[in-house]
Amino acid sequence: MLDAILDTAPGSVVSVPALLGGKWIGDGPSAERIGPYTRTVVSRARVAEPGDARQAAEYAKASARTVARLAPATRATILQRAAELAIAHREAIARLVALELGKPLKDGRGELDRVADTFAVCAAEARQIGGDVLPVAGWARGVGNTALTYRAPAGVALAITPFNAPANLLAHKLGASFAAGNSTIVKAPPQAPAVSAAIVAVLLAAGAPVESVQLLHGGGDVGAALCAAPEVAVISFTGSAETGAAVARAAGAKRLVLELGGNAATIVCDDADLAAAARVCARTGYTNSGQSCISVQRIYVARACFERFVDLLSTEVATLRVGDPLDPRTDVGSMVDEQAAERVLSWATEAAGGGARITVGGSRDGATLTPTVVADPPADASVVTQEVFGALVTVLPFDDFDEVLRTCNNSRFGLQAGLFTGDIGRILTAWRELEVGGLIVNGSSNFRLDHIPFGGVKDSGFGRESPRHMIEDYTVVKTLMLRDLSIWGEN
Repeated sequence: MLDAILDTAPGSVVSVPALLGGKWIGDGPSAERIGPYTRTVVSRARVAEPGDARQAAEYAKASARTVARLAPATRATILQRAAELAIAHREAIARLVALELGKPLKDGRGELDRVADTFAVCAAEARQIGGDVLPVAGWARGVGNTALTYRAPAGVALAITPFNAPANLLAHKLGASFAAGNSTIVKAPPQAPAVSAAIVAVLLAAGAPVESVQLLHGGGDVGAALCAAPEVAVISFTGSAETGAAVARAAGAKRLVLELGGNAATIVCDDADLAAAARVCARTGYTNSGQSCISVQRIYVARACFERFVDLLSTEVATLRVGDPLDPRTDVGSMVDEQAAERVLSWATEAAGGGARITVGGSRDGATLTPTVVADPPADASVVTQEVFGALVTVLPFDDFDEVLRTCNNSRFGLQAGLFTGDIGRILTAWRELEVGGLIVNGSSNFRLDHIPFGGVKDSGFGRESPRHMIEDYTVVKTLMLRDLSIWGEN
């Protein structure tokens, strides 16, 4: 199936099947994906019919034992092969990313490099799943007993993935779930059905049994039905806070890992290398047209350096090459659709009406928004208080370090932050005081290593994504108590 998905001739529409009950299914109702840059149909996916969610849940439950019985070494070998296949098909899958989402080809290649790393890390973590011998004899009632634990597969995992990094975020969820020994149901984003199918097909081509994964396409109704299915034991969702709340309501008493976005802040102090900070913020503020939950959105700059930094940032942003995502030289392609681009542009216009300066950008062509810098917007402007999730960065001055930390925290989100300074006192204070899941020092908020814990607080969700931490969520601790089989001490 991998070759069938990837070998579509340039300019042709990619036919995307579902994987249901152990079979790839192409017949049935379908939905078209219009590429945001090409403005033509680029893929056509078989969408779920009534009853498909129920069938998927029942099949996954029946198949869970098959996957759980695979030795961890076997799972690790399959995941390592998947990493190698991701690199082997890097160009073809990156092209699908560009077509379905408008993400520049070079960014898609980078995402596939991360897919390979993620599968490889999942392989390594699969080899490390174990348990503990518990110190029960340290308490009087425990003397003479032995207790052991091990991590068992949860059973059925549901992975609901977003459009902005459809390959790597699926690799995180699917790779960790398979490493843990679960059967996984994937609900793909409607904007990236072909990319999602390709990553699922990579794992199967690497040797994963067909019982290990199913793939459904469709909208929120499909996701809600899967969330409510009693067979599902754990759900991992990446998306908006509002949809995350709906997932939690539908799921009920199930394990949840929710990564729900943010409006990330980066602080530039008066001792920072302004030119270097401006280069990093320009590069990481517009990657994937700013459609990242940790994309640089709010940059707070020490007032003495503010105007200089705005000039440096605006100059760097103006050099970004905007255009065809299939052109390897393109830095910024299109956003996911015209509605998203118009929303971000309207927020920029709103900020300008409140006294802000648009120093570069501020226009769009279809779904392509020219990289935009908004300087000194009102504190209550949408570009400051909401998640922009687009090709726009705001720059605001600050006078006092403790005050700017409080300002950064004055947000319902708390995913990740950046800090440019060489002052260890400021670094430790920010690490302690900022209400975020992670702090990047001498870098912007938009940096992530796939094997490091990642996740947020407040409306940015809970749980941590990285193979090791996700495996903990995808497994359950089982305890074995051996009574009167120990000669350890006397009571």
